[in-house]
Amino acid sequence: MANLGELERAVMDALWSGDAPITANELRDKLAATRDDGKTPALTTVLTVLSRLEQKGFVDRDRDARPHLYFATLSRANHVADLMREVLETSTDRTEALAYFVGSVDESEAAMLRRLLDARS
Repeated sequence: MANLGELERAVMDALWSGDAPITANELRDKLAATRDDGKTPALTTVLTVLSRLEQKGFVDRDRDARPHLYFATLSRANHVADLMREVLETSTDRTEALAYFVGSVDESEAAMLRRLLDARS
């Protein structure tokens, strides 16, 4: 799973925050509304980023719709879990890495981890 660049993250955040597929123009407007500098990214830039995200498997589009409607192919939670798993797989000592992670979570997160692990049994 590839890490995302700044604009790719912004596009994915916009797609994840929506409840329906959107056009590239709508996405561009959504990105402009979230920028502090008020600049609107060029439509060609948005389309290029969408194309790259599509190649990486993050985004797909409804090819029958005109204009195309874009949507995320995985949830934010799936992406975060994939990143966590990818990083864990690079560890030379998974037990130590997991122990450090578990030691860094607060009590409510630890309780949630316990419930989730108990539910696996």
